[in-house]
Formats: sequence, C-alpha cells, structure tokens
Amino acid sequence: MDTALTRTQLVRWRAAIFTIFFVTGLGFASWASRLPAVKADLGINDLQLGVLLFVSGAASIVGLSLANIIVARWGARRGMFVTIITFAAGGLVAGLGVQFLQSYAVVCVAMVLMGIGMSATDVMMNVEAAAVEQSFEKTLMPLFHAFFSLGTVAGAGIGIAMAALNVGVAWHLWGAAALVLLAGLFSLTAVPTREIVHDDPTTKVSRRDRFAELLSVWRDPRTYAIGAIMLGMAFAEGSANDWLTIAMVDGHGETQTTGAVALTVFSVAMTVFRILGGPLVDRIGRVWTLRVLSIAAGVGLITFILAPNLPVAFIGIALWGAGASLGFPLGMSAAADDPKKAAASVSAAATIGYLAFLCGPPVLGWISHQIGILPTLWIIVALIAMSGLASGAAKPIAGSKVGAGHH
Repeated sequence: MDTALTRTQLVRWRAAIFTIFFVTGLGFASWASRLPAVKADLGINDLQLGVLLFVSGAASIVGLSLANIIVARWGARRGMFVTIITFAAGGLVAGLGVQFLQSYAVVCVAMVLMGIGMSATDVMMNVEAAAVEQSFEKTLMPLFHAFFSLGTVAGAGIGIAMAALNVGVAWHLWGAAALVLLAGLFSLTAVPTREIVHDDPTTKVSRRDRFAELLSVWRDPRTYAIGAIMLGMAFAEGSANDWLTIAMVDGHGETQTTGAVALTVFSVAMTVFRILGGPLVDRIGRVWTLRVLSIAAGVGLITFILAPNLPVAFIGIALWGAGASLGFPLGMSAAADDPKKAAASVSAAATIGYLAFLCGPPVLGWISHQIGILPTLWIIVALIAMSGLASGAAKPIAGSKVGAGHH
C-alpha cells in the first residue's frame, strides 16, 4: 500500500513533474528551432530533412510502446531515469553529427535516441502527473501541459537568440541536453516511490499481473472513447503546429511573418487556457469543459477557413487554440480515474494521442497536396466534432477525486 505523503513531499513531487514537463518541451524545441542550420550544415535538401523527421517520428512510436513495457516492468520513476538520459544523449549526438562530423548517418542515430527518449519520457511523466493530480484531489493536468508549452516557447526563444548570435548547433544542443539531463535527474530525486505507478519494488503484485493489467485496458471500451477525445484534439493541436503557417501563406495569401504571428497567437491561446483550465474543470466538470471547448475549437477553425479578412482569421485562430487546449490533458486525467489501472490506462491513452500527433501531419500533407490546405482543414473540423461527441466518456468514475466539478 502507498503511505500518505506529507504536504511538503506532495509539493516537491508536483514541482519535480512540472520541471520535467518544462525541460522536455525546452529540449524538443531546441532541436526544432535549429532545423534551418541543421539543413545548411549537413548540406541536405528538403527530402533528406523530411527523412530525418520521419526517423524521429518512427522512433517516437517505438518509444511509446517501450514506455508501456517499462512502466509495467520497472515503474514510471525508475523508467524516467533511463529515458531522460536517452533523450539528452540524442541531443549530444545530434550536435556532434551536425557541427563536427557533418554526418547524416550520425544525425539519424541521434533522431532515434531523441525520438525514443522523448516519447517514452512523455508517457511516464503523464503517468506521474496523473498520480500527483489524484493526490492533490484537484485538476492539475492542464497546468502540467502548460509547463510543456512554456518549455517549447523558452526553447524556441533561445533557439532564435542562438541563431541570431551565430552560435553553433552543437554548442546550443549540448547546452540544452545538459539542462535536460541535470534538471530532469535532479527532479526525479523528489519523486516518491509509489505503488500506484509501479515504482515500489516491495509490492506483492507480480510482473505477470502487471503485464496482464497493461493488456486489459485495451479491452476496455472507455479506453477507446477517451482515445477518441484525445485523437480529435491531438489532430486539432498538431495540425496547427505543422500547417497553420502554411495555411496562412498558401491558403489566405499572407506573408511568412504573418504566418509566424498566427502560430504565436494559437500557442498563446492554448497555453493561457491550459493555465486557467484546472479551476474551470473543478467548477463545471470535465465533461462540460470538453463539450464547450470542442464547440469553441470547431467554430474557431471554421471561422479561420472561411475568414474574409485577417482580423477575423486571427479571432478564429484564438478560438481554435483555446478550444484545442484541454482535450489532451483532460483525456490523460480521465484515464487515471481508477488508481489500480492508472499507469496502464494513461500509457494507453498517451499512445493513442501521440500516434495522432505523429501520423496526423504527414497524412494532412498528402491530402492537402491533392485538394489544397484550407479544404483539408475541414477534416479536422469533423475530428473535433467526434471529440466533442465522445466527451461523455471523460465523466469521472465512482471514487475518482478529480473532474466532477462544483469544488
């Protein structure tokens, strides 16, 4: 049985997971922000750069699968020691391959390490975040995801400064990797060993039972209904990250600068609503929050697609960002309602959501090549509607301490 933690231990645990979310976002954005320099230093074309991104995406899918096994075998806390080191090692190898060896093959290896390390850490930090949330008995998951968003903003900002100052890719990525490694591993020292996330080596549950539990959640219809909520909103978020700038330039005929501003508006709206989301959920409940925000996201995206001018387009983008902000974190929160299945359920939900993140953009790219980017976005409107219709699945189960509302 898990022993009760003191208030100080709970606060340190929460701060530790906030930190891991933040530095993971920072590490990811550090690499993404230097892609133009990576392309120039390696002397590669867009197709070869696309292959690098595909390798990273494929490795991330492997990482998702490994995360489930690691959590069942060793627990989330011990697992993150390995996956954070793997992620940081990817940044170190990437810097070496780009700037000093100028080797495409070495950078491919780095993409494998970063992809596996990032996605596996992502699953496990969500498992821990769900356990923190249940311990505090209030909705915290949106705030954890806001810290990831803030990390990506910080990473992108540092990347802009590094590029402007002509700092080499290696020195930038090595600095980011060192920060991820030191902050990540130091934070894990404040994470308690908890049976609920399979960390307690003295627990009587056999590993065979843990793997059986891992598989059993895939037979639960609620897993797939929560997956539908997360799938729609992951597409809504991921499509903006990858295609909003293109839609502004190619679809609405705006400049590249305006496209960058549009993505910033989307990111700010999403981050703000993630910061504000917890109290809203605790007031009106998880289900009604998801329903209202799915309507906001759908209306916002339709407004953007049909926008007759730039101000209307920006209003649509802000609604789209705000509406898409909570689907993913609240799906994670719903998956963690049953403490006995929390680790397995959050792992399953994360897998469904991240597959949408990874597979969505290339699929949309192929479709937009056939019919154009703005018509393609109607597919996302349909997926948002599906997410809204599935929102009832996020209703807290009996005994859950978060998400019911009226606090």
